[in-house]
Amino acid sequence: QVQLVESGGGLVQAGGSLRLSCAASGSIYSINDMGWYRQAPGKQRELVATITSGGLTNYADSVKGRFTISRDNAKNTVYLQMNSLKPEDPAVYYCNADVRRSWSSRYLHVWGQGTLVTVSS
Repeated sequence: QVQLVESGGGLVQAGGSLRLSCAASGSIYSINDMGWYRQAPGKQRELVATITSGGLTNYADSVKGRFTISRDNAKNTVYLQMNSLKPEDPAVYYCNADVRRSWSSRYLHVWGQGTLVTVSS
């Protein structure tokens, strides 16, 4: 089994910062892309940012310039530094990773359980 465990969510004032972490554990041979998604009440889950194993990044337009995704491949961990948080950013933030459990297996698309981010005005 492979698990993704997020941490770092919480309540912050508008304009403030939070750093989310997501650590993958279990039977892991390699991890390809990792990413963060978010889902606000009544809305569909949306992409926030992704990062390849080589460090190439992609961001939603709504977070460009404010959020930074990074990863530590040695720790199988991905981070999301969120700065200048806005009232439209609150959501449950989910970590995602494409994980291979052995050299011969296919990549599995694994999700974390989510961490809540709340922004007060």
